[in-house]
Amino acid sequence: MVTVYTVVFLASLVIGIMLGLPIAYSLILSAAATALSMGGSATNPQIVAAQLMRGTDSVTMMALPFFILVGELMNRGGLTKRIISFCNIFVGRVRGGLGYVTILACLMFASLVGSAVASTAALGAILIPMMVKSGYDRAKATGLLASANLVAPIMPPSVPMIVYGVTAGVSIKSLFLGGIAPAVYLTVIMCIVWFFVSKKDGIKEDTPKPTFKETVRCFIEGMWALFLPIIIIAGLRCGVFTATEAGVVAVVYALVIGLFVYRELKPRDIFKSFIGAAKMSAVVMFLAAAAQVAAYILTISRIPQLITQSLAPLVEHPMLLNFVLQVIIILMGTCVDVVPTILIMTPIMLPLLRAANINLVYFGVVFTLANVLGLTSPPVGPVLNVACATGKVKMDKLIPKVMPYYVLQIILVFLLIFIPQLITVPLQWIDG
Repeated sequence: MVTVYTVVFLASLVIGIMLGLPIAYSLILSAAATALSMGGSATNPQIVAAQLMRGTDSVTMMALPFFILVGELMNRGGLTKRIISFCNIFVGRVRGGLGYVTILACLMFASLVGSAVASTAALGAILIPMMVKSGYDRAKATGLLASANLVAPIMPPSVPMIVYGVTAGVSIKSLFLGGIAPAVYLTVIMCIVWFFVSKKDGIKEDTPKPTFKETVRCFIEGMWALFLPIIIIAGLRCGVFTATEAGVVAVVYALVIGLFVYRELKPRDIFKSFIGAAKMSAVVMFLAAAAQVAAYILTISRIPQLITQSLAPLVEHPMLLNFVLQVIIILMGTCVDVVPTILIMTPIMLPLLRAANINLVYFGVVFTLANVLGLTSPPVGPVLNVACATGKVKMDKLIPKVMPYYVLQIILVFLLIFIPQLITVPLQWIDG
């Protein structure tokens, strides 16, 4: 009967997605279909309602809307153009300089917003026209921006890591600190690929050299933006506040900088920021609630136990098990978004991870990175779609330009699997 429940769950989930239902509704549909096939207490609406509430009833999950709000406030408060000007001081004059500016700007912006889609939309509106005006190929510039923004969900504060931490019961502080090293690796990979691309294309810069006065002004204004991630990371590292409290501190800091330092954040912008953050938070929260119902039905139908049994022989080989799981996640990423994948797969994988004695923080960082690759992989690729709209490029022209970065990013995931010390050693050093 367990096999029947598995078929019912997967078939109804796939049908829901093919019908164009949002992932949350597809999860509820699959849970309902499985519950009806099981009968008994599984169909009790009170139990379903209780599970829906349980999916969002978490103090730690409160960090999510705060960090989303920070991204909204800083973006509307004039942060984006100051980050670009700040990066331009250091690398704007070298060959392919605007490409390196894009890569560094994505890393800096990632430490504030935690969302690749939001970062792509905000930075793309400014950087893509700048690169095209300087003679860059539009498709290559858009591909660079889309690929570089994969750092956003890895660098703290990371929305996917918050979701994974809540679902798996893992310290979000440790996940945040563990994401710093892979974010740096991603940035280095982007720079390496862009070096060869710009050299092959013979790109030259015509960016005017800033005066000393302009350099000082851009540096000072950019430093205000950089203080926010420093405050967050230092506060978490020293135990001054929790991840949720860090979100509150970040919101207050963003308000002060936007209102009194940059003076570009208006009362109407604050209201719009709250509305935008509420909408995005509601989407993620409803996904979490729907995933909790699906996880409950999965548990009582013993589907996770079936999957665990099929992969049980790999428990004796943790590295191989990790490799197989990450390959599954990369394949899922081609058709399912990051947060739904985390909410669906985490409860299923946890028994295997515990049996294999795999560090859940280390796994969570690699798991998040493997998930994030789906943002630039067809056919779904949310970041690809946003980049196409922002850069005014057709999908068939953009995908070939993204592939060199995508291949090396997959190789990075495999390196992190086979050399865990690339994450664990920096994490131990940062976390003390």
